[in-house]
Amino acid sequence: MKINQINSKFLFWSLATAAGYLLFAYHLNRSNFTELISLYVGLFFAFYFLLRIAPVNINFLFGAGILFRLLFLFAIPNLSQDYFRFIWDGRMIWHGYNPYLYLPDSIILNADFKIPQALELHAGMGSLSSGHFTNYPPLNQCCFFIAALFAGKSIFGSVIVFKVIILLADIGTYHFGRKLLQNLYLPRNNIFFYFLNPLVIIELSGNLHFEGVMVFFLVWSFYLIQKHSIKKGAIVFALSVAVKLVPLIMLPLLFRYFKFQKAIVFYSLVGIVCILVFLPFYSTAFIQNYSSTVALWFNNFEFNASIYYLFRAIGYNITGYNQIHLIGKITPFIIILTVIAFSLPKKNELFKNTIANMLLSICFYFFLSTTVHPWYIITPLVLSVFTPFRFPIVWSMVIMLSYYAYSNATFKENHWLLFLEYILVFAALLWELLYKKPLPILKRT
Repeated sequence: MKINQINSKFLFWSLATAAGYLLFAYHLNRSNFTELISLYVGLFFAFYFLLRIAPVNINFLFGAGILFRLLFLFAIPNLSQDYFRFIWDGRMIWHGYNPYLYLPDSIILNADFKIPQALELHAGMGSLSSGHFTNYPPLNQCCFFIAALFAGKSIFGSVIVFKVIILLADIGTYHFGRKLLQNLYLPRNNIFFYFLNPLVIIELSGNLHFEGVMVFFLVWSFYLIQKHSIKKGAIVFALSVAVKLVPLIMLPLLFRYFKFQKAIVFYSLVGIVCILVFLPFYSTAFIQNYSSTVALWFNNFEFNASIYYLFRAIGYNITGYNQIHLIGKITPFIIILTVIAFSLPKKNELFKNTIANMLLSICFYFFLSTTVHPWYIITPLVLSVFTPFRFPIVWSMVIMLSYYAYSNATFKENHWLLFLEYILVFAALLWELLYKKPLPILKRT
């Protein structure tokens, strides 16, 4: 195919994708599931064709990724209301409050409590968020504080600040991701599995989830680790944990790669940096509030689960009621044992294999979890970039089926749609495990 033909097709799919994102950002209502899933499937097919007919100059792809993100710059998130809590926490810090110590439902009733737009923020975050202590780690809180610093009296201004932070993080992920791919002797264009993926663009630039910042620090740390810069890698890895706690699951898998002495240095530095970033918020009440809030994800909340829903159904049949509290206490131990098992093989001495086992470990964690929101899958998606596995790409497409729950007033899930989602994910995973080769998709990139 001639270069001009490739570029014309690339331009067509880029414009079609841009139109889809504009509709998604400024027209879509999340209660309209048919429109949501139709738009998303269309965007995913455009994503597929963009990579299949990628022009010789990869800067076109990078430019397209930036453009798609910028289209969301002035759009208020329409699939998530979490940003209200982000703004609330940031303004709490700006006005001298420790956000880990106060329930929004309680402090809003205090006559002396005054932060700009408090009533609007409290109403916007919803009862589920306002009735619980914040669960966002300190570096995430720092991002919220930056929004309060630059847009302390404007919700719309805060949203734009968040979008700029996330955009810069994605550019950083692209930069270090390509460098790491080159060092691992993998195709550098693999980074576009992440950078152009509709799930990433919609959930990060569109809905303001800070997995993008966590992923940036995680990929940067991998690059430093692979370059044998252990101390710098540990510091940056700790910053990733300070945005989201999920990377903690991956720590044991680095033991074989580092071997004993270097592993002790790495783990010690990660621990020290994590303690330092939490220290400004420390109090006895903080420990109690934060640990109890994190525990909710195991013992109370349920959304888009897979294996857990099977366990729950078995529990109902045996006892007649929901066994989430019992299951929630058991699954962390199963996850820990599984992660340790993935950490033991000698092949983890190669960094490629270490990342592959991180991917399988984090996916096993999500398979057992009681709650799997669509943006959670961004972590396994970015890990898959550096491995032969492609099933997370399939998951990033079908996980949008979970948004059916928002199409009805009771937020009731459709278990047939969840069954379809996970049967496709497990089928893709089994294909790659049994046949020892990636799914035959996007193979030219």
